[in-house]
Amino acid sequence: MTLEAEKLMNVPTIPAPATALPPASSEVHVRNMDQYKALYEQSINDPETFFGEQSKALSWDRDFDKVLYHVGNNFSDSPAWFVGGKLNASYNCVDRWALQTPNKVAIIYEGDDAEKGYSITYSELLVRVCQMAQLLQSKGVKVGDVVTIYLPMTPEAVISMLAVARIGAIHSCIFAGFSPGAIKDRVIDSNSHVVITCDKGYRATKVIQTKKIVDEALESCPDVKTVVVINRDPSSPFPQNPERDVIYPDAAASFKSYCAPVPVDSEHPLFLLYTSGSTGKPKGMQHCTAGYLLGALLTTRHIFGVTPDDTLFTSGDIGWITGHTYAVYGPLANGATTVIFESTPVYPTPTRYWDIVDRHKVTQFYTAPTALRLLRQYGHEIIDKYDLSSLRALGSVGEPIAEEIWEWYFNYVGRGRCTVCDTYWLTESGSHLVSSIPGVTPMKPGSAGLPFFGIKPAIVDPVSGHEITERPAEGVFAISQPWPSMARSIFNDYARYQDTYLKPYPGFFFTGDGASIDSEGYIFIGGRMDDVVNVSGHRLSTAEVESSVLDATMDGESMMTECAVVGVDDEITGQALVVFAVCEPWLKDDIASGKKIPQDISIETILIVRKEIGPFAAPRKVYLVDDLPKTRSGKILRRVLRKIVAGEEKQLGELSTLSDPSVVPALIDAVKNQK
Repeated sequence: MTLEAEKLMNVPTIPAPATALPPASSEVHVRNMDQYKALYEQSINDPETFFGEQSKALSWDRDFDKVLYHVGNNFSDSPAWFVGGKLNASYNCVDRWALQTPNKVAIIYEGDDAEKGYSITYSELLVRVCQMAQLLQSKGVKVGDVVTIYLPMTPEAVISMLAVARIGAIHSCIFAGFSPGAIKDRVIDSNSHVVITCDKGYRATKVIQTKKIVDEALESCPDVKTVVVINRDPSSPFPQNPERDVIYPDAAASFKSYCAPVPVDSEHPLFLLYTSGSTGKPKGMQHCTAGYLLGALLTTRHIFGVTPDDTLFTSGDIGWITGHTYAVYGPLANGATTVIFESTPVYPTPTRYWDIVDRHKVTQFYTAPTALRLLRQYGHEIIDKYDLSSLRALGSVGEPIAEEIWEWYFNYVGRGRCTVCDTYWLTESGSHLVSSIPGVTPMKPGSAGLPFFGIKPAIVDPVSGHEITERPAEGVFAISQPWPSMARSIFNDYARYQDTYLKPYPGFFFTGDGASIDSEGYIFIGGRMDDVVNVSGHRLSTAEVESSVLDATMDGESMMTECAVVGVDDEITGQALVVFAVCEPWLKDDIASGKKIPQDISIETILIVRKEIGPFAAPRKVYLVDDLPKTRSGKILRRVLRKIVAGEEKQLGELSTLSDPSVVPALIDAVKNQK
């Protein structure tokens, strides 16, 4: 076991604060470790009985015939859950609460302008969802069609998702920071004919011309016949295509206030969500209705301790899985209130989050370590003036939370009264895999905690592929049996799904992460085992960025012959991207003659990546080098590049496989000289 893993696991246990427990009146929540252990054991040893009972939390149009249908041994194939059942996600998230508690607030919107927020009740949400659903049907959207949603964090984003689900269609949300090129790729891959967007978005006073971005993307998407445009600022004109654009809410106002939800099979796809792949081509992860919805409901209920009387504030965007599960489906399936936030943590002041928590009596707060690192820089004194006593659970997502950030979060935001839920999960998992449970699980800073119900973790030897059963252990983190919310496929590419997740370690679901597990079963997540980098909680494929760099042109000519992108530690974003690029001969000649300046080339490369993928993917630095460290077979040794950037030239490890060892000192000099 590495020294780093041993250090991680040698941390003191902090008792679970009793103040983090849900109200005593709640009968559905786990309240102590004995209860957790009993339920967990049942979920692993008898998943059909366990999840059959838990499924009663959902409303079904037709009861299922079988809880779990699974061919083969463990993960030789993907499973089917709740076979024969029919239900509708929109009904489960809206209708049943509109019937029981129509005047209860479903959505609290906090806009970029703190003075322009508003709330939507469950009865109001039902009307808006139904009218949007009918609008989509009037434009030919049918059961099984994919509708692309490119929207900022607004109530209309939630309404659009639920409207698509209501009519049995499939939503594909794209993060509203992606470039036109990235949007185009996702629209084409999903075979989407309808796009929902808006005229503009707002972020820290900056106005984003969202419609303009979509229009540029759709220049290469002739199959898109309808664009529903949410008109957020009627006083300001925006570019319109009369043959394609439909303006909301005007176009929806004439529709009835109610339309019946369409029951779909349990395994019917609910949504696609594109995530970075190691080949560079984004993967459209396909999640199914019943299993995903139950996973979202149960993890929100137990891992955050949410009750129908609670208000959950998830700062994550609906363009990512965090926003899907814990800003939309999880809280609404539980009949709770969700806060939808369209701004930044520091606008207009670094107290924006805490102001929202106090004003709306938020009970669970969920954000990324990136935001916490940023806010910690302003000192705890600005937090001290806020009450924050409504909070019971503090969530963290996107990357492991460092011990010092964990302690700051626990002591200054939670005042020692809240459980810190350092949640570990994936786009592919649909819902939490590992976490603490508020008021129940003793906490270990640096550890994600214990596995959730139905999750059977395995530490696998990366060489032999066999499970390491002794404890403590360190290796590849995998899951050894199916769980309801897992993605069933990559859209239109099941073979790639198998190759990526099921075949690397036969019998296990491969997460792509390394981990260690201590003698008490606490799980400590390490780094990625593949070429995916986590920047501000966004998973980026290094191959996707490399492809963008290699496609870059200057003066009509290709700029780079080859490149390598690596992730390096960053104080604010967790990781940042660094590019090592080898210029084309013509560009090398121009640099040598003084026609081109290296710094200008580096800046141009950064701008191209920013434009092609999005601002969040912009590299921190581009180093122009003569060659890259390669093995005799031509494989680039990225670990050498990571060590050099980190200033760890003395710890480069085994270099005997390099085809040209002289490359290394040249790279070290390049990094030192190109500051």
